[in-house]
Amino acid sequence: MDRDSSSSVSASDGSSEAGERGGCCSSPPSTRSLVDTAGNNLISRTASDASTSLSDRCSSVDVDHSGPFQPAAAVAKLIGRSSPPSAAASLRRLSIKPRADVLDRRSTEDEMELVKERFSKLLLGEDMSGGGKGVCTAVAISNAITNLYATVFGSCHKLEPLPAGKKAMWTREMDCLLSVCDYIVQFYPSTQTLPDGTKVEVMATRPRSDIYINLPALEKLDAMLIDILDSFQKAEFWYADAGTRSFGSVTSSSSSRMSCSSSFRRSAHRNDDKWWLPVPCVPDAGLTDKARKDLQQRRDCANQIHKAAVSINSGVLGDMEVPESFMAVLPKSGRASVGDSVYRVMLGADKFSPEFLLDTLDISSEHDALAMADRVEAAMYVWRRKASGSHGKLPWSKVKELAADDDDKNVTLANRAESLLLCIKHRFPGLSQTTLDTSKIQFNKDVGQAILESYSRVLESLAFNIVSWIDDVLFVDRSIRKLSDNLKS
Repeated sequence: MDRDSSSSVSASDGSSEAGERGGCCSSPPSTRSLVDTAGNNLISRTASDASTSLSDRCSSVDVDHSGPFQPAAAVAKLIGRSSPPSAAASLRRLSIKPRADVLDRRSTEDEMELVKERFSKLLLGEDMSGGGKGVCTAVAISNAITNLYATVFGSCHKLEPLPAGKKAMWTREMDCLLSVCDYIVQFYPSTQTLPDGTKVEVMATRPRSDIYINLPALEKLDAMLIDILDSFQKAEFWYADAGTRSFGSVTSSSSSRMSCSSSFRRSAHRNDDKWWLPVPCVPDAGLTDKARKDLQQRRDCANQIHKAAVSINSGVLGDMEVPESFMAVLPKSGRASVGDSVYRVMLGADKFSPEFLLDTLDISSEHDALAMADRVEAAMYVWRRKASGSHGKLPWSKVKELAADDDDKNVTLANRAESLLLCIKHRFPGLSQTTLDTSKIQFNKDVGQAILESYSRVLESLAFNIVSWIDDVLFVDRSIRKLSDNLKS
């Protein structure tokens, strides 16, 4: 007998033996794959594995050998289904997770690795060598909040909702950074009643007073600023880039107005040194009264948020200790710091007016204003140090209480320098940090103060930007309406 006939005989013998065992078809002694309705390979088993799993169902499944063999129908009967299963159902029955579950798990794992990396850098003080040469924890957290703000809001130059991805990043990572404040507590005496009714005195914990007061306020201001940006989902204005393209829903009639945006850029003094910023554009007739009113209300709200953030930031910076490095480089006299002309006005006037003095000074840019603020602040601490030394090295708070009874020239000059410094900061709200503020942030070791200072600082910056963007839109609206009135006349 030839080879073909022998193989057919052996196959028939095998099938007859299987029929005697229960009418179930056994697998050939080679590796066979189970497939779904589309013919995709789901899982491979050896002959012994397949025969073992199939023998469990031989008593309840009848396989028809009369027609051609259909793998999908056979698999459907073997797994107890009346119809061919879907790929997801087969995967679940065979304990294989669908691809979507794998991707979701991978996304969660990636986010967890990112969180681990961020907190590792915080614990190492940004010194990845592990040699202990990094910055302290307070400075590391302050830098983390600042860098997160730059990542999320650094590319935002328009009045539009924050993208969902960036909003989720800001919320998620700020929650992680602010969670440190939950463990900054202070002890206070309290009483506790035992089960037998005995009252004992214990030391309980509560949030530190500055964090308890300022942190909820900052979180509220944060949510309000995000809501202001989200409110610009549908606006009557849009933005154009360099007067050539418009980003937004621009109609054909409005495209002819794009040539005017360059003139608006030249007129908007805020964009003279920032020519790359997008230019707001409005319809030919300008904004409607309702839209203009809503813009003004949002501007007022953002302006109040800015003032609140500035107040919190100034209070936190005032509570920080003055570093010794700053005191070591102070000039010997306050007069040499502010100059003779300013010194004579501050000392000779019976009723000192910081606004009048500031009007007489030649301050043409924010750079000049920052330099003047540094000189006034240095002179203020020189006079404070001299006043404290003349009163037996008392702290400045005690020296101010004695100022009413003691006509000390240094106390008077220090108070007037402080009022002049506040006037400079109010007149230039977008002023950068002074040398003393930078030194305090750099050498501060209080984690709670570092979080409050950096959080209030970034919210102050965001609120100031929103006010500026709204002012740009209102300026363009006024220009368009003025131009339209001139054409009509």
